[in-house]
Amino acid sequence: MSQASAIDGKIAVVTGGSGAIGQAIACALHTAGSTVSLLDVVPPKHSTLPWIECDVRDDSSVAHAIRTVTKKYGGVDLAIHAAGVSRDAVVWKLSVDDWDFVQSVNLRGAFLLIRHALPLMRERSGGRIVLIGSINGSRGKFGTSAYSASKAGLLGLAKTVAREAGRFGVLINVIEPGWVRTPLTEAVPQTIRDSALAESLVGTFVEPDDIGQAVGFLCGPGGGHITGQVLRVDGGQFLGPT
Repeated sequence: MSQASAIDGKIAVVTGGSGAIGQAIACALHTAGSTVSLLDVVPPKHSTLPWIECDVRDDSSVAHAIRTVTKKYGGVDLAIHAAGVSRDAVVWKLSVDDWDFVQSVNLRGAFLLIRHALPLMRERSGGRIVLIGSINGSRGKFGTSAYSASKAGLLGLAKTVAREAGRFGVLINVIEPGWVRTPLTEAVPQTIRDSALAESLVGTFVEPDDIGQAVGFLCGPGGGHITGQVLRVDGGQFLGPT
């Protein structure tokens, strides 16, 4: 069975769907035959896929978005949490508001998506959930305590949900990208980008499409017995230079 045939006809939602990574994920799933809805607070600039306004920090907003998808398409089979923000500062200079904001989008948002999507997957006797983490959730990085902690939280969340939902045919995994080349990261000072590139063992940055294809793999037949796991798509950046 091909990846496309396994995903064909599935109903997918992607939080952070208006961002570069979210759109790449949505495109990969759509190309493989899924019906995809983008969930985000702003509409996408470069996608014609259906957009539903959704603030992942707000329970009622997430519930409304999932109800809208269910009413229109009949349920949810694939749920991808790609919404993510960062507020960088060393921990003694990081404001409480910035800490809370990052946790509310990155970690609370994942919980709310799962909370509302998983019961629908149980009704359909299966589903796939993919959370977009970061290698910095496993290794940490200077000045990213809020971001790294939120991404680390996704690991514990996924492993727990894997235990709770596996008997219903629902599989959940985390993808940990390294530095992904997007318009936002391209605007980062050159010295920081050079430092990240020096960590790559393949000598190039990850592209958004690489993340989209990895999500497609976990949602397809190749991911049929994978749950509670971490897939690093980082060109070896986690390992660092030899």
